[in-house]
Order: sequence, then C-alpha cells, then structure tokens
Amino acid sequence: MTAPLDWQRTYRDCLGWLEQQGKGQWVEDLRKQLEHRFITAPHGDLERWLTALRSLPAVPGITATLDQNTVNLDSTAALTNQQQQQARQALQALSPWRKGPFQLFGTEIDTEWRSDWKWQRIAPHLSSLQDRTVLDVGCGSGYHCWRMLGAGARRVLGIDPSPLFLMQFLSLKGYLETAPVDLLPLTMEALPARLELFDTVFSMGVLYHRRSPLDHLLELKGALRPGGELVLETLVIEGEEGQALMPEDRYGRMRNVWFIPTVATLERWLQRTGFTAIRCVDTAWTTPQEQRATQWMTYQSLKDFLDPQDSSKTIEGYSAPLRATLIARRPL
Repeated sequence: MTAPLDWQRTYRDCLGWLEQQGKGQWVEDLRKQLEHRFITAPHGDLERWLTALRSLPAVPGITATLDQNTVNLDSTAALTNQQQQQARQALQALSPWRKGPFQLFGTEIDTEWRSDWKWQRIAPHLSSLQDRTVLDVGCGSGYHCWRMLGAGARRVLGIDPSPLFLMQFLSLKGYLETAPVDLLPLTMEALPARLELFDTVFSMGVLYHRRSPLDHLLELKGALRPGGELVLETLVIEGEEGQALMPEDRYGRMRNVWFIPTVATLERWLQRTGFTAIRCVDTAWTTPQEQRATQWMTYQSLKDFLDPQDSSKTIEGYSAPLRATLIARRPL
C-alpha cells in the first residue's frame, strides 16, 4: 500500500503564511479538512495517483520558465532516456490533463485547453501582479497559478476541489518546493467569509457553475482586501441588460450550468454586489482549436458538444460558448 500524502509537509509553508497573516482560526479548520481529505476519507484513486507522483525521477539543477506560453521545468543535467521515459509514464498516469500546456524535462503535455490563449487575452488588461497576493478560484491543475507567479506575484493560492488536479499541480510543485504557490483542494464556499486577504482574485470558468451567481460574487469580494482587483471570466450570451440564459437541462453537455448572463447583466450583478470600476476587457468565442481532445485528454471535447450541422450552436441548440472577462474593484 502506498503511503498517504504527507499533507503537513506539503502545506507547511502555506499554513505558516496564513498564520502570519493573522488567519490562525482558518488554519485550524484547514488542518481538520486536509486530515479528512487525505487520511480519514481519501479519494478512491488517491493511492494510484500518489504512486504515479512518487515515480517521477529525482532531477538535479531544476530550472523553471513561468513567463512563457508553456510552463516549463528543465534541468541543468541531461536526463537519461530511462528517466525521461519514467517521467512521461508518471505524468500520463495523471491524465486527463485539462489546463496547460506544460513541459517537464522534454515531455510536452498537450492539455485539452490552450489555457495560454486565455492568459494572452487577459494579461494585458491586468494591474501589475508584481508583489501581490493572488487567489485563483477553480484553478484546475494550477497552470494559471504558475503564470501568475511568473508575472511577479509575491504569493499565489489556488483552490480547486478535484484531487486529480492537485496531483497534477504537485507534479511540478514537488520540484519547486520553495515556490510561493500552493493549491488547496477546496471550493470557494469553504473559505471563511470576509477573509480580506488577497490583492487580486481570479474567478475563471466558475460563475456559470454556481446556483447563486450573486453569492459567488459576494464570496469573491469577501476574499479581497479593500481596493483589491477582481478578474472574472465566464460564459456570456449576446443580448441586453437584464437577460440571462438558464438552460433547461444541459449546456454543451454540461449538467451544472445555471446562469449565463449578457455582459450588461453581469456588469449589473457586479454593481449590485458592491464592485466599482467595472469594465469588460475581452470577449471571445471558444473554438475547437482552443478546447480539444489530445493524447493527454482523450475524452470528448468541444467539437462533440456543438451542433454538427451548425457550429454556432451547442448540441442542445443554445448559442455556442462565448466568454467574457470583466475586471472590477472592491472599494476602499
């Protein structure tokens, strides 16, 4: 049997930082949650994933490139063919990989999403991340967390409830143990209300999965310091203020899609939940070139979720996915 995840070591720096920020009560709650997640009631596949994670080769002289489209780990020492094969097999055992791309020691991980395209659309509109504390909600494998660190953030915390995404994140973090970036296996609802800890909060691809989008916006606002910046990326529809789509059942074969507003409606939601300086900085149609099946994610992807006769519609007949990014501030 594989040894359980040493979560105390994995999260030592993160929990220590939270205590330094005066969040000791949250730290106590987190310890209980992490103990339950990894020891008391672990995911059924956790042992298999940990076996893969621990089979990654020890590599000296790690170098990291975090400010390019592909998040890349390399070594000052050439890996043997056996080490390269060992790394590739371990990383493939952590499939499916949804967000990326990554490259580890010559192994290119061609993820389902070209998450770098989203970052290229958003990054020019951000306030500088230099020396800021950042929260990435629904961060997946942590691709954008690493890009945020590469953009100069002082500390990045990602949250996502998927244990597989955490294992994918740890495949990099295990080589960069001192990097000030962590991923907690949590939902946004699990964070304390009025946390007021982060300079910048990202919520990308989450809002339409929330039954109460206004509550989600209030939770994001509560995580920000006064004057902090929210970066909100979500599905939208074309139309006027006051309009929003609530799918009858599925949207693009996704069950958990609740509300898809127009940009004007989303701006009103942000205004009603207390944000200011609201601006839409980007809208873009999602294409099968940006989201697609690969050898690292071999299941159905966007082309399978669109009407085969009319790609401007989902297979259910709704408008195809249009995504918008809005930036807003929590008032001082």
